Amino acid sequence: MHSNTDKGDLKCGLKQRHMTMIALGGVIGAGLFVGSGVVIQQAGPAAILSFLITGGLVVLVMRMLGEMACAMPTVGSFYEYARLAFKTQRGPGRLAGFLTGWMYWYFWVIVIALEAVAGAKLVQFWIPDVPAWIISLVLLVVLTLTNLISVASYGEFEFWFSSIKVGAIVVFLFLGGLYVCGLWPASMHTTDVATTFLGHGGFMPKGIGPVMTGAVAATGFYFGAEIVTIAAAEAKEPARAVAKATNSVITRVLVFYVGSVALVVALVPWNSHQMATPYVSALEVMGMPAAANVMNGIVLTAVLSALNSGLYAASRMLFALTRHGDAPLGLAKVNKRGVPVRAILLGTVFGYVSVVMSYISPDTVFAFLVNSYGTVAIFVYLLIAFSQLRLRSRMTSFEANDLRVRMWGFPYLTWLAIIGMMAILIAMAFIPDQRKPLWLGVASLGILIVAYIVFKRGRQEIESDADEHTTQHLQTVER
Repeated sequence: MHSNTDKGDLKCGLKQRHMTMIALGGVIGAGLFVGSGVVIQQAGPAAILSFLITGGLVVLVMRMLGEMACAMPTVGSFYEYARLAFKTQRGPGRLAGFLTGWMYWYFWVIVIALEAVAGAKLVQFWIPDVPAWIISLVLLVVLTLTNLISVASYGEFEFWFSSIKVGAIVVFLFLGGLYVCGLWPASMHTTDVATTFLGHGGFMPKGIGPVMTGAVAATGFYFGAEIVTIAAAEAKEPARAVAKATNSVITRVLVFYVGSVALVVALVPWNSHQMATPYVSALEVMGMPAAANVMNGIVLTAVLSALNSGLYAASRMLFALTRHGDAPLGLAKVNKRGVPVRAILLGTVFGYVSVVMSYISPDTVFAFLVNSYGTVAIFVYLLIAFSQLRLRSRMTSFEANDLRVRMWGFPYLTWLAIIGMMAILIAMAFIPDQRKPLWLGVASLGILIVAYIVFKRGRQEIESDADEHTTQHLQTVER
């Protein structure tokens, strides 16, 4: 079994059921319920292919991450793997880890702000007279307190949030499937599914270009599936939890995303105004009572789940960054329950400052944050892929055969994933709507590289035995 010494003062408070729902819920965000409509309006029914392409890349990245996380369920997950992968040359190893950790933290603190803003708008659906900034503050405070209590408290809240999200998708797939198959009551079956699906210009009404554009836009919807590998450091059975999550990610991608999007385009014309609220409109087509209220509650649950997970993921990555001197050591302080209080509070403060920026500087500061974070997510996935490529290449065939989770078709599928993600970045440069997010993401990367140079020059290098200990995890994989 793995030693707990690499977990610092964090506590192993996450149970198997917590890890299962963190893994399941991680891939279902508010983007599925709301943002999928934008992709469908761009690509038509062929949006199914957009989600399939991007989902395939996410499956490959998760398989790589699962391989490394089962061998080394360490605090910081892929931050540590990036450091180790490029460790042969001291500078690149530190830079790779620094960039991976801080880009991931940056992604999630922006998500915290975005979800707080989105949550406020959803709550105003029921109580329109309450100012949005007050609702955002309340949501942030409540979920910050949840994370501050204990990791088990985070896990319990995420268990129930994810249960609601997963349950909602399963029910939607079941009822939508009945409707599409003609098993709905005749009096309520008012839509010709074949006409809706193919009668508005065919399956690919705008050609292949919008399909690829949709694949680029859908990239950010999947981000979050990797949280389970970060949570593994605080799980009682880390390798088992990660292996289970990795093995089930294909089903989750195909069923939750591709399956539900296919049902939406079968029920709601892709070029109608109803696609602005795809799942609400689909429920209304099926004659579901109070569809708007029900879906508003489900989307709010997805938003709260993302907010909860954002606070958790950002704080744990920041905690990991302190272990090698890549963040101020003061942020590593934990309370008696093993919770990194300062790291959580920093994410909350940054999140709420960003919320304030959404009101006082929506077209400058907040626009920069919103337009850059998606590209940063792709950069993180690229670093994960390169890390797995290098770490696996160092292993003997005997050691590789003993891995509990192994990347399929190594190294060919790893290279396929890298090429696919590079193709997305290149495509962004030629897609007008994606050009700005690409360059702002590159600007964010540049700022972090400058920060690394300044930070490295102005600090005393902190050497710990964590590198050696983590390397031993790679060599002594769990049987």
